[in-house]
This record gives sequence, structure tokens and C-alpha cells, in this order.
Amino acid sequence: MKPYPPITDYMATKLVTFLPDMDIREAIDILLKKKISGAPVLDANGQLIGMLSEADCLRILIEGPYNHEPSSANIKVGDYMSGRVKHIESSKTILDAAYEFVHSGYKRLPVLEEGRLVGQVSRVDILRAIQKMTPAVKHIPDSWRGREPAMPTYKQTFYGKNS
Repeated sequence: MKPYPPITDYMATKLVTFLPDMDIREAIDILLKKKISGAPVLDANGQLIGMLSEADCLRILIEGPYNHEPSSANIKVGDYMSGRVKHIESSKTILDAAYEFVHSGYKRLPVLEEGRLVGQVSRVDILRAIQKMTPAVKHIPDSWRGREPAMPTYKQTFYGKNS
């Protein structure tokens, strides 16, 4: 059996990142413009200290009902980011990442190498990896040799005979 590919083959490396003292509304603008659901938060030394997600940003509205509007200005990313960050090491495989996604509920994981942020892997990245995987061996029982079952032509698709 072939080893699973490393997450570094599929992770994003050109990341949008935020600083904790950045205005939260500016961060929301970036999330909307870039069409992303969250991003890592780094300190001044480039160390990962949190993640800001759409759900974190929604808290602005939930915590502002007393004034019948979202919280006022001067709100920082650091006030709403998730400080406890689940991450994955760059030496891990797509199988390790899939396991983390299935058991944690996270949509994205920062990828660290020796404590430094080197990328981010998402559920979609792992799905792309799965699409590229093909079985190394197609097992056909000996009793079927010469009369392998075939997909009826009306069920065959453009992409494959057994789709």
C-alpha cells in the first residue's frame, strides 16, 4: 500500500493573516472580500496566537443586543478570536488531517513546522487529495476472472465506467 501524501502537498501557503490589534470590522471586510471563512491571528513576532472565524465575528451581533445594534467601534480581532488553536504539524499526512477534521469539527487547521506557521489545510484540501487518489490494486476475485461484472452502459458517466 502506498503511503498517504503529506498535507504539505495540499495545504494553502499564501494565507490571509490578522494581528490581534486589528479592527474587527476591517477583518470582516477581508473575510468577505477574499471569500474565506476564517484566518490565523499572529503576534508581532509571527507566532500563531489564535484564529478568527465567521462564528467568532458573529459574536459581535449577539453581544450587542443591549444597544439594538452590533457592538460599537474600537473592537479588536484579539477581543473575538479563538485563543486555543488546534493545529497540525507539517509532517502529518492527509489521513491524519482527515482524522482531525472528522473528530474535531474544525473546517481548517493551521499547519506548523517547528512552532512556526507554514500553511493551512482545510477540509476541501483533503477532498481534493481524495479525488487524486487511485487504488494501487484493483482486486478481482479468482472466481470472477474472465467474467468481471460491468456497470450497465446507461449508468456509465463521462468521468468513469463505474461512476
